[in-house]
Amino acid sequence: MEANTRSTGRLPAAFLTPGSSSFMDFLAEHSPELLPGRRTLPAVQGAIEVPHGTTIVAATFPGGVVLAGDRRATMGNMIAQRDIEKVFPADEYSAVGIAGTAGLAVEMVKLFQLELEHFEKVEGAQLSLEGKANRLSTMIRGNLGMAMQGLAVIPLFAGWDVDREKGRIFSYDVTGGRSEEHGYAATGSGSLFARGSMKKLYREDLTEQQAVTLVVQALYDAADDDSATGGPDVARRIYPIVTVITDDGFRRLTDAEASDVSRSVLERRMDQPDGPRAELL
Repeated sequence: MEANTRSTGRLPAAFLTPGSSSFMDFLAEHSPELLPGRRTLPAVQGAIEVPHGTTIVAATFPGGVVLAGDRRATMGNMIAQRDIEKVFPADEYSAVGIAGTAGLAVEMVKLFQLELEHFEKVEGAQLSLEGKANRLSTMIRGNLGMAMQGLAVIPLFAGWDVDREKGRIFSYDVTGGRSEEHGYAATGSGSLFARGSMKKLYREDLTEQQAVTLVVQALYDAADDDSATGGPDVARRIYPIVTVITDDGFRRLTDAEASDVSRSVLERRMDQPDGPRAELL
């Protein structure tokens, strides 16, 4: 399928034949060996030590949705990377956060971005948010063979639904099973603690700034109890990646904005190490 235009000046017939608007279907038909899920791993004994991404959190508010992630990648009991990026734009109105095997996860995100762009160019319109969530589910299912060998990828997908005019969150299991989450969600090794934090603090009437603060609080609580989740690193100026998706599209908070929110949370934690208190009734 490789394009060789030096001799004829034309693309191969595969590129000019009408077919599916899915880039993955196109690749599966003409060069299936290039799909991540079609690769065969060499025989190994014992656990495979590769960098893993950890905690991703999301929360909706009346005007959109916030998706954020910490910056630590681990390999066994070691810190593999302190400033890994785990949250990426999928297209103009959606984003995906990765947890699991870092290398495969980043590759899956790039393929997902290409899948959505290919559909838009072929069809002349964007997929619905539901359609995007389904496409990602198919990609995760295609990685099941790798997941059974310990190389799982468990993303969190969020975006602005232009039809329903609200932010939505979708979580996945290792088989590609998809669930829509309402209000807030978390995935990764620190998700249990992050979800517990958001469960007590979340409200449906949050402003955008409050939703941003909420996810940073949740990531702090996850880092407090999960060694694989990294908290704000003031000395190295490494702060969580926080993104906001509204009807204006995808926006990532600048380093200065992320720093301000993180430092505000840290200052409050000096007086309340366990974080804000929720009311009993």
